[in-house]
Amino acid sequence: MKGFETLDWIVIGAYFVVLLGIALWVITRRQKNTEDYFLAGRNIGWFIVGTSIFASNIGSEHIVGLAGAGAGGKIPMLIYEIQGWLIITLGWVFLPFYIRSGVFTMPEFLERRFNANTRWFLSIFSLLAYVLTKVSVTVYAGGIVIASLLGIDFWFGALATIVLTGMYTVMGGMRAVVYTEALQAVVLVIGAAVLSVIGLNAVGGWSGMREALEPNYLNMWRPLSDPDFPWLSLVITSTVAGTWYWCTDQYIVQRALAARNITQGRRGTIFGGLLKLLPVFLFMVPGMVALALKNRGELDWDTPDQAFATLLMDKMPVGLRGLVAAGLLAALMSSLASVFNSCSTLFTVDIYKKLRPLTPEIKLLRVGRIATGIVVILGIAWIPIMQNISGVLYEYLQSVQSYIAPPITAVFLLGIFSKRINSHGAMATLIAGLTVAATRLVLELSRARLNPDGILHAIGNMNFLTFAAWFFLFSIVLCIVVSLLTPAPAPAQIQGLTFGTLSPEQRAANRASYNKWDVFFSLLIIAIVVYIMLIFRG
Repeated sequence: MKGFETLDWIVIGAYFVVLLGIALWVITRRQKNTEDYFLAGRNIGWFIVGTSIFASNIGSEHIVGLAGAGAGGKIPMLIYEIQGWLIITLGWVFLPFYIRSGVFTMPEFLERRFNANTRWFLSIFSLLAYVLTKVSVTVYAGGIVIASLLGIDFWFGALATIVLTGMYTVMGGMRAVVYTEALQAVVLVIGAAVLSVIGLNAVGGWSGMREALEPNYLNMWRPLSDPDFPWLSLVITSTVAGTWYWCTDQYIVQRALAARNITQGRRGTIFGGLLKLLPVFLFMVPGMVALALKNRGELDWDTPDQAFATLLMDKMPVGLRGLVAAGLLAALMSSLASVFNSCSTLFTVDIYKKLRPLTPEIKLLRVGRIATGIVVILGIAWIPIMQNISGVLYEYLQSVQSYIAPPITAVFLLGIFSKRINSHGAMATLIAGLTVAATRLVLELSRARLNPDGILHAIGNMNFLTFAAWFFLFSIVLCIVVSLLTPAPAPAQIQGLTFGTLSPEQRAANRASYNKWDVFFSLLIIAIVVYIMLIFRG
């Protein structure tokens, strides 16, 4: 594999100088309170909202993991990458409730809709989820990319990613995160698009790539009997996990909450939805190209997770190689910065401030920074365990998220669409959900030591997509049954927090917050999703 040349290093250095300049400019703008630090003063426009949503999502797990899925025979996983329709669902369905309620966090919204116990539970649940997925995956993939590109030790690269990211995240808060992410998104899209074109050209175009791959390799739709990706379970579970991630998870929703109003927030999600359709071609296609070139003996790598970096270093011309490498490294940092900021917000606003409501704003910021450090340490400690769960990084991420998502998705969906769902049903679902998710994870890790004919082995060995689909049904039924067996919530408590309790004024304000172009581009996203589903039929 080729190494960097002088021009590549100059481009990388210049890029980071620009990035540092943006970060310093933001840092010099004083944060007066937690709203400034955690939500950028709620004054962000649609372009920054959309690029920030995109950049937060396309961090390490997409650079390394999605290309690895393309190179490792996991083509059905691309269904998670055509979820632009779920991002616009955030803008059209969920965001108006969030912004009208004036909340900082998703647990805070649950407290408004249900009670304080649900807020406590989701805050702690979310922090644990970040350790199991976002922090550990970002650090792990960051180490892989840096080690592959720069030829240094994995752990040194992972730790360097953390240190460099923390330098501007801790000081600049949300505003530093979103403005640097906007630059990172633009550079990464341009660079990865050039790599995709060069890679396809090297392999003889789309038809040449298909010929170099196994027959039916590009088919994302597998039969119901498929042991890995049965299509019905894949559709159900990807939708459930996607609703949780895009519409209810602090990591993503926090960017939309920073918008100056509902109109800007919704347009930001529409723009983010359009950008979200790019990773299939920016990251998965290069992975498939890398596999095709390997099959032809023109490229060599050891594991699928190394495919993207290997293609980049071997096929990209001097200068452009440095630009894409800089974009990749910066994207890793932006993803990690987003996790840091979300963790700070959750712990500071939902836990510490609830325990000590009279704490000064300055001390709250300091507490959030300390909490972030602890989360990072836990994420690093989880990496060796994570490596035992799945051989492909992206599949690991989706499998763990599939255990986390069902109960939370059920509570938010039913909470917004039904005024009969109460705090008893929500809390029972969240507690049962955590118990089931933890049990499944433990059984999956220890299934090799279980009796192959026993029920515990069957649960631990069940396809994760099928398990999650049944888990979601269980969560929905449990929430409804418990709610119906207990008193309905008081009308005053849920006023304006469900579709059935919106006032005429609120409905009119919502209708006035969009125009025909918002509708047009939303329908365009849905049409593109359908088109991608059709071209990946084999």
